[in-house]
Amino acid sequence: MTEIDRARLAQLTKIETARFRDTHPESARLFAEAKKVMPGGVPMSWMSKWPGEFPLFIKEAKGARFTDVDGHTYIDFCLGDTGAMTGHSPDATVKAVRDQIGHGISLMLPTEDSVIVGTELARRFGLPLWQFTLTATDANRHAIRYARLVTGRSKVLVFDRCYHGSVDETFATLDGQGRTVAREGNLGAPVPLDLTTRVVEFNDLAGVEAALAQGDVACVLTEPALTNVGIVLPEPGFLEGLTALCKKYETLLIIDETHTISAGPGGMTALHSLKPDFLTIGKAIGGGIPSGAFGMTHEVAARIARLVSRDQIDTGGIGGTLAGNALSLAAMRATITEVLTPAAFSHMIPLADAWADGVDASIKEFGLNWHCNRLGARAEYAFIPHAPSTGAQAANAGDFPLEQYLHLRLLNDGFLLTPFHNMALMSPDTTRADVDAHTAAFRAMCAELVGQ
Repeated sequence: MTEIDRARLAQLTKIETARFRDTHPESARLFAEAKKVMPGGVPMSWMSKWPGEFPLFIKEAKGARFTDVDGHTYIDFCLGDTGAMTGHSPDATVKAVRDQIGHGISLMLPTEDSVIVGTELARRFGLPLWQFTLTATDANRHAIRYARLVTGRSKVLVFDRCYHGSVDETFATLDGQGRTVAREGNLGAPVPLDLTTRVVEFNDLAGVEAALAQGDVACVLTEPALTNVGIVLPEPGFLEGLTALCKKYETLLIIDETHTISAGPGGMTALHSLKPDFLTIGKAIGGGIPSGAFGMTHEVAARIARLVSRDQIDTGGIGGTLAGNALSLAAMRATITEVLTPAAFSHMIPLADAWADGVDASIKEFGLNWHCNRLGARAEYAFIPHAPSTGAQAANAGDFPLEQYLHLRLLNDGFLLTPFHNMALMSPDTTRADVDAHTAAFRAMCAELVGQ
């Protein structure tokens, strides 16, 4: 296998950094102004993680492309880290938002769209009853609260290196001795994480059973495949075994499909015929408009109803003034009925396979010790020779300097990947020509990286 020459990597990164700086003077100017009014010069801290000395400032975006303030146009494989998996500003969503915005934005009263969206989500995912939020984070937070309410238990089980938004209980990991501790970078944790959370390795059913057998876990919160540490797919029988263990120990199962919706119209829940107690989702279902939702079974809803009195319905830590607003529901209705359709996934998933095939070909040609994983319309390469089976394996394969170079080189060549790892997402507007262009750019980058 070809080893990466670190001195060469540093020199190539220096070249690409200068190239980026020289070709983006207007973004540099705006960044200097932004630092006067925003910490780090960005409106949200994550935006500081883009490669280069400053982030791109964007002028406009449509479909699978966007243009920065310096006039450069890019093929977007990041797509807002799933928030724009629909493509930027899909026509149906834009029309729905324009129509609704002149007829009321937030009323704290329902509209017909809530019935349409709830019906479609029930059809896709199999859970009959739905509530709406502004984010998947809130959907997860509310599902956890309800799980604690109906079980009378306090703890949440999550998998090592999971991500479920900014939910306090989920920012936990396993240390070298297998203990639950705060994940590195966890800012301002309110309590030691082992008080609220148990952490188990993904794909470890024995570990799950040992954790649940203690009788204090209200719910298991998981994606059907880990996505935020790279793609970690479930081993055969894992999801079915997890469901069985939750039933055995009377622990509620919450499936987070926010990213794994890439697997198809009903996500991995439909593909694997999963039967969770709750399902949470957000990001893409609103076409870029802040949106989230969580579904539940009739049984869970009945248990909640017995424990929640109407006079306290607004003070229990569930819901929010803007949740379920008319604008978000109009966007969700158009997006899930007209944009993220079965036909769209039939277009997107083969493109992701072609993208991954192109990456795999270069990995093989240049003898790189890397691997490309696939999850429907999502694909991602990692610096590991095989598919990881746990979050720890995926995390240990991280190489920040190498990632920064790859992302910056591809950005300079006109391609945007997700900044947190090496993920590419296909949209209904992505074309085979876009994928082939990336394949050529990726091959050229690999050749330069290994000195060929």
